[in-house]
Amino acid sequence: MRNSGILMHISSLPSPYGIGTLGKEARRFVDFLVKAGQSYWQVLPVCPTSYGDSPYQSFSAFAGNPYFIDLEYLIRDKLLTREECDSFTWGKKAAEVDYGVLYENRYPLLRKAFQRFQKRIPGDYEAFLEKQSDWLPDYALFMALKDQNGGIEWSKWDKKLKMREQPAMEAAKKELAEEIAFYEMLQYLFYGQWFALKEYANAKGIRIIGDTPIYVAGDSADVWANPSQFYLDQELIPIDVAGCPPDAFSEDGQLWGNPLFRWDVMKKDGYRWWIKRVERTAQMFDKVRIDHFRGFDSYYAIPYGDETARNGKWMKGPGIELFQRIQEALGDVDIIAEDLGYLTDSVHQLREDSGFPGMKLIQFAFDSREDGDYLPHNYKNHCVVYTGTHDNDTIMGWMKTAPRDSVRFAKEYLRLDKEEGYHWGMMKSVWASVGDLAVVTMQDLLGLGSEARMNTPSTLGCNWKWRMKPGAATGRLAAKIRDQMQLYGRMPKQA
Repeated sequence: MRNSGILMHISSLPSPYGIGTLGKEARRFVDFLVKAGQSYWQVLPVCPTSYGDSPYQSFSAFAGNPYFIDLEYLIRDKLLTREECDSFTWGKKAAEVDYGVLYENRYPLLRKAFQRFQKRIPGDYEAFLEKQSDWLPDYALFMALKDQNGGIEWSKWDKKLKMREQPAMEAAKKELAEEIAFYEMLQYLFYGQWFALKEYANAKGIRIIGDTPIYVAGDSADVWANPSQFYLDQELIPIDVAGCPPDAFSEDGQLWGNPLFRWDVMKKDGYRWWIKRVERTAQMFDKVRIDHFRGFDSYYAIPYGDETARNGKWMKGPGIELFQRIQEALGDVDIIAEDLGYLTDSVHQLREDSGFPGMKLIQFAFDSREDGDYLPHNYKNHCVVYTGTHDNDTIMGWMKTAPRDSVRFAKEYLRLDKEEGYHWGMMKSVWASVGDLAVVTMQDLLGLGSEARMNTPSTLGCNWKWRMKPGAATGRLAAKIRDQMQLYGRMPKQA
């Protein structure tokens, strides 16, 4: 069945409190999606962000981002007052997240909520803690220890805590009991609001697509609590780290720096950690996009300490066996394989063997450095077609910054009309394609330029900030999108 969706992260929703949340604006966006004839809402990872503010570099693969906890709901539940929320500064620009201000002000406010929460513990709280017991205690202790250590990486903590020696761990749990409880409460609030939003969306016929990065951050509770699952030496220092080799886009390649998985160890325990991770994401989302899917076939390993990715080498990944074990444990999980970038025959074979749909990006179709697989006339039905993702410029930005030959080719191939708007012409090509699912970004629907780009890979400090201005998702825009869904046969059945 032909469907369509819109990509916009939670952080990009309007809000008077500095960043998008899981509150009424999220529900308004769901209503907008319904009016626009959409079936899906795609978001980026919803985990806590760390230095650099990237949702792809998180303190935990299992925790939710406390910034997304809606303050209006906390006011409703008498955990905060409106005066308290309004007493803090949340940034000067409605169309931009100020992460520095959030970091300084959000947690002091949430600690006020914690004091009231402790005096009136909800009846389902203990059941929540029990349900999350396989990851939450480690995460909460990890965050409490980070605070105690001034935010430094866990690899630089006192050796007894770094190595998780039992006496030191027990002493820390007692000393930091209140801090641990604070971080546990934050997850209770996040998950409660998240599943309430998901229930609202699903009841309206909107399914949510989540995003799972293949790697986790080195400075995370995941690595600290499960060091044997990662490629570390006896001092828990990475041996090799993740990245991409040099190519036409970067002569030095990309040095991501994430620790690599010990796939041999994971295989011996039946890929337990990965099964737990996929189970969590499958509970949270209706469909899951797995980032850097090619890394399951073979991955690029760069010696730890190198300043570029030039000296890396390709290593064999777990292949189809991982997904077979996941299916045995969880049944069928609705997965999208992010199969972009440098691909080999074996990567294509892995995706075909998995049965997962891959991705097609219209912007890539007109770049002379890519092959023709991204041109719409080469698509097959079993794929998800995008104008671009969080890592791409907006359509209007791309039209100004791409090589002239690429822009000229796009205009001719797609018959783009400046009067209509180049963005509408390119989005129509996505909706008109044979791909089962078509996804466009909210920035492109609004016709925004490079100022609304979500991320520029290999840069730091200027990303993940874009926010939609209040009132931008109008009924008129929804009606125009809905007309296109009817024209291209992508209206949901219930509509």
